[in-house]
Amino acid sequence: MDDIVERIRRGVIAAVPVPFTDTAINEAAQRRYAESLRLEPLAGVAVWAHTGRGPHLSPEQRRSVLEMWREALPDKVIVAGAHDIGTAIDARRRGADALLIHPVADDPIRHHDRLSRELPGIVFWLYDAAGGIAYDDATLHALLDLPHIMGIKIATLDSVMTYQRLVTLVRQHSGKLIITGEDRFLGYSLIGGADAALVGIAASVPALSAALFEARDAGDHGRFLRLTGAADAFAAHTFCPPMEGYIRRMLWAAAAEGRIPVDACDDPWGPPPGNGERERVMQAVRDAQSALG
Repeated sequence: MDDIVERIRRGVIAAVPVPFTDTAINEAAQRRYAESLRLEPLAGVAVWAHTGRGPHLSPEQRRSVLEMWREALPDKVIVAGAHDIGTAIDARRRGADALLIHPVADDPIRHHDRLSRELPGIVFWLYDAAGGIAYDDATLHALLDLPHIMGIKIATLDSVMTYQRLVTLVRQHSGKLIITGEDRFLGYSLIGGADAALVGIAASVPALSAALFEARDAGDHGRFLRLTGAADAFAAHTFCPPMEGYIRRMLWAAAAEGRIPVDACDDPWGPPPGNGERERVMQAVRDAQSALG
């Protein structure tokens, strides 16, 4: 587990969506997408998570997605979303390095202990609208005390106060990672103490998210502020109401970069796109690319 922790620390993991054409995974687009991220400045990718529609995929689809990413990124960390022991075992057998453990209401301590014995685990604090559960402090302390838990991913969506409280809590557990999932205030979350990032906006223009970490760690405050503004603007056009539409928007963003074809941007479980929405996302990608200079 220590090796995985150090590979993730100060790095960015992209929560990647799955390219669909209508209701079927576009496997050629999936392979092209995975190969396009091979040389990007990422610590790794997360599959089967909320962005990757993990709970909705069939077991065969999940296996295909993970195997394709493992083949394309042999030297990067792959985090797999896991909602039960079956998905945890599958993730281990298919080559994942760690688990992002979906929150549960029923005995979460036993749930996390059992799954993290298959692969090192990450507690997932996810906002309510996306199916998250607000664990109380006693539960969080117990989860972070588990020997195979590496840390916590915090994705409140828009609650800076909750983020601050959770960071303070996690800092009481030596060696546990604080992983930001705060797409809408990524820069602030890095200032606030994040050790790593696992974010959807890194699924497109990944160099932007990685450059934020580099600027913070180098003490390049001017560049950090400029990139924070660019990341916030990018997220404002992709992670916005209706929130479930962000998955399709990130596929559009990947297509705007040429990572996938334009006919592989469907999300069978998302809301219908709004008028002019795709054009706004495409412009946001151009603006984010320009900010990198």
